[in-house]
Amino acid sequence: MVTLFIAIAIGLGTMVPRPFVFFDSAAATVQPQESGRRILVLSNPIHTDIALPADPDVLKRFGFVSKAGLELDYPGVVWIVFGWGSRSFYIETPTWSDLKPGPVLDALTWDRSVMHVTRVGSIPIPHERVRALELAPEAFDVLVQRIADSFQPDATGLPQSIEGGAYGAHDIFFPAKGGFNAFLGCNTWTAEMLRAANLKTGFWTPLPFTLTWSLDLHNRG
Repeated sequence: MVTLFIAIAIGLGTMVPRPFVFFDSAAATVQPQESGRRILVLSNPIHTDIALPADPDVLKRFGFVSKAGLELDYPGVVWIVFGWGSRSFYIETPTWSDLKPGPVLDALTWDRSVMHVTRVGSIPIPHERVRALELAPEAFDVLVQRIADSFQPDATGLPQSIEGGAYGAHDIFFPAKGGFNAFLGCNTWTAEMLRAANLKTGFWTPLPFTLTWSLDLHNRG
C-alpha cells in the first residue's frame, strides 16, 4: 500500500505542472533564443546537476569559488557544474563502493546540505543523461543568482569551502542553505532553480527521471 501511494504521488507530481495554470500557451512554451544562453541538466540514476557555461559573467559571479581554492578560470574548462545535496551522503560517497549506512540514513531522514561545484571540459550533446536548455538572457541571470543564493555565507558574508571536502582536483564543497531529506532533495532543488528561470517542472520531482520527463512534458519548443 505504501509503495502504491508513493508511486501515485510521484506520478501526479510529474504530471501536475508547477507553476500551475489551466492554460497558458506562452508560459508552457520554450522559444528558441537567438541571443539566449544554454545550460545543461545532468542526471544519473539518483541525482541531477545544473551546468552553467564558463563565461566571464559566470566566473565573476562565482569568484568566491576561485578564492576558496578551485580556480574556475582554468585551461580547458567549458562548464561549471552545480549540485545541492545531503552533506554526509554527498561528501562521504564519491563512488558507489564508498556507500555506508550512516550517510544513507542521514539522506533518508534529515541532514545539513551542501553545494558541490565541479569544473569540467566539453560535455557531449546529445546524450541520454544530458538535457540542453536555451534560456532568455534575463532568465539565465535569474538562474545564476538563485544558484549563488543557495550557498550559505559565513560571518564575512561570503561562502567558505568545507575543509577536506572534495573528490579530487576539480571539485569543491560549500555549506548550503536549507536541510536535506529524501522528499525534498537534490532533484527538487534542481527543479526549483529551473522554475526560477521561467521553466515548468512537475509539482514534485524527487527522482531524476521524473524531473526530466516533466521538463519534456510541460515545456514545448
